[in-house]
Amino acid sequence: MNIKNTLSLLLLVSGLAACGGSSDTEEPTPVDGGGDTPLAMLPDAFLEFEPDNVTSVIDGANVIIETNGLPNHTSPYWSTTHPLYIEPVATTIDRLVPGTIDRFVGTYTLTVLGNPQRATTSSATSLGGIGIAVSGSLIYNDQEGGNQPLDNAVAGLDYNGAHTGPTSYHYHLEPKAITDDDSNLVGIIADGFFIFGRKCNSTGTYPNDLDDSGGHTSITQHHTEATYHYHIQNELYLNTYYILFPGDYQGTPNAIR
Repeated sequence: MNIKNTLSLLLLVSGLAACGGSSDTEEPTPVDGGGDTPLAMLPDAFLEFEPDNVTSVIDGANVIIETNGLPNHTSPYWSTTHPLYIEPVATTIDRLVPGTIDRFVGTYTLTVLGNPQRATTSSATSLGGIGIAVSGSLIYNDQEGGNQPLDNAVAGLDYNGAHTGPTSYHYHLEPKAITDDDSNLVGIIADGFFIFGRKCNSTGTYPNDLDDSGGHTSITQHHTEATYHYHIQNELYLNTYYILFPGDYQGTPNAIR
């Protein structure tokens, strides 16, 4: 399935905010209505997803996203004969966890509302995939297997803050091949809201009005009207790293299957 070339969805809001706007001005009401309205076209943010790895199609009011879970960039976690294999730069060979990217063969599917709604209350993320990145690989939270802190795994993460296991290659930290202290689109979280890099596209600076999940309501390069979305939070972890998504879902998530 090929992603169709589409225009942005125009979303109704009570006002317009620039990313990182002053806390002295009232933030526009998040764009959450119309969740059951069938989509006429895909939001153009889906055009940034790697077409060889990810397909996105409309199903009524929903978007069904399917990925093979493979990244479109280099990593020491590819097998040494793969054209995208590189020697480790952020870790060492002896610290890599067992399993290569090539070993994981399958598909992962996430269904989200094309016009996602904020939930009445937030909900905690769980182990496993919590989102799909534009590269095709999965996004994980800040915990390791057995609900262990990420501290125990950092030594084996590649330069994209990623490693393999248990069922896929996945990111825990800011993925440098996708975003490196910028405003690039990183992917979509399982509640349907997009996640961007640490900076705002509209201002070129770090947002100063993020909630506990790293989200706020503003315009982006893919939203001409203010809409809710996440950012990688500009907060250092272990004095070196930026966790990709350490917060709770602000919308209602669906499982990645």
